[in-house]
Amino acid sequence: MATTKIIYGTAWKKERTTALVVSAVLHGFRAIDTACQPKHYREDLVGAALQILYDEHGIKREDLFLQTKFTSIDGQDQTQPLPYDPKTDIPTQIQSSIQTSLKNLRTTYLDSLVLHSPLRTLPQTLVAWRTLISLQDSGVVHKIGVSNTYDVAILEALEHDGGRRPDVVQNRWFEGNQWDNAVWAYCVKHGIQYQSFWTLSGSPTLLRHATIQSIASASGCTPAQALFRIAQLNGVTPLCGTTNEQHMDDALGAEKLDLDGVQAVVDDVLNIIRG
Repeated sequence: MATTKIIYGTAWKKERTTALVVSAVLHGFRAIDTACQPKHYREDLVGAALQILYDEHGIKREDLFLQTKFTSIDGQDQTQPLPYDPKTDIPTQIQSSIQTSLKNLRTTYLDSLVLHSPLRTLPQTLVAWRTLISLQDSGVVHKIGVSNTYDVAILEALEHDGGRRPDVVQNRWFEGNQWDNAVWAYCVKHGIQYQSFWTLSGSPTLLRHATIQSIASASGCTPAQALFRIAQLNGVTPLCGTTNEQHMDDALGAEKLDLDGVQAVVDDVLNIIRG
């Protein structure tokens, strides 16, 4: 499918997950992010949504980009059913987790599988990474990546010690971490898809800034749309987890914005972001 410009995020949707994923896809989203982590995601209800979309609306599996995550035991709520036995070794945990994901999502393959975060040690992270590589080589996973990884040295280790550069990095990209400039730049340089979360909710000061406000006014869009489009034009694929249908339309509409006429102001925004 075409390059993904925006992704619908399903974290914290709980029992509303199915209805919201159906709504997001019918509004035009074609990429969905979830995780095999019952603590924050209902991956099974994403799968239920996909079934409804196929049965009632003719939207096929191959029309969608599905991304899920392997969450290590440190990120799991052990009072809830786990997708693997934590007493087994890391490769076995990942294999079990992906089988759970495939069952939950009612699919035979994943467009992307991401480590939800580095594991406790770099050697453990490399073991996990090599397991993702084997899954990619088998064809059951098309892209592999990491999330919550804010140290370029870890990304370099995945390539040089782990055997392969990530296809995807998914990180917070917001005011609170100075927009993750080092990792973002690394991803742009190496052609890695940099996916951002907390892009809007984490950047209220920027959204209120005169530069963003002037772009929105000149372009006939919302400040949120302006920031999403600036991100897209600079190597960032935003996640959008809105539960508001108008905001879904707004987020999807960002890709159509032409900001050439306000490039000088866009540059001002980038200067703020890049410090």
